[in-house]
Amino acid sequence: MKLSVIVPTLDEAAAIAATLQALRPARELGAEVIVVDGGSRDATRALAAPLADRVIEGPRGRSAQMNAGALAAAGDVLLFVHADTLLPSDAFGSIAGVLASGSEWGRFDVAIAGADPLLAVVALFMNARSRWTGVATGDQAIFATRAAFEAAGGFPMIPLMEDVALSNRLLRRSRPACLSTRVVTSGRRWERRGTLRTILLMWRLRLAYALGADPARLAEKYR
Repeated sequence: MKLSVIVPTLDEAAAIAATLQALRPARELGAEVIVVDGGSRDATRALAAPLADRVIEGPRGRSAQMNAGALAAAGDVLLFVHADTLLPSDAFGSIAGVLASGSEWGRFDVAIAGADPLLAVVALFMNARSRWTGVATGDQAIFATRAAFEAAGGFPMIPLMEDVALSNRLLRRSRPACLSTRVVTSGRRWERRGTLRTILLMWRLRLAYALGADPARLAEKYR
């Protein structure tokens, strides 16, 4: 298995080094790490360069950046990791195991780092919802075979809910492998806005998206 890890970034100098250092075990097993920067104005690219195989520039927008990374990648398995998310040391082996058993795509369980006790509840429900619906979030580090990703058309070029949209496309092929191994993502967006307020906002946005709302308008509300 040749694994390519794709990390989209935009002004992530505070988080990118820790994220890439957590990928070292996978690199030692032969994975490549590609950072796709969307025009950072801080030291993101300089910090990433010694810790990644390649740092490339892509059009700003998470979907566009991840698609650009997939296009540049050499792997037959693609793993998409947010710039503030830490993978467990055994991620490579976990992915290889479920793919060997016949899965085409999947994601990890997630834990959310932060001081608010509510963040543990958010992660609990996020993981449970994903197992029930088969829909993964980007915070859960989505992975897929290149064949499945390309057959799904990659990430749709929308400014929000790209992870939900890709999951729905992949679900037409198969259910995901839901790994109980946890990635750890930052709770910064919950803490910045307030955990409860962010939960309610995301529920409203997800419901609106499911009912057919324009993702561009939802992105404005999210910002």
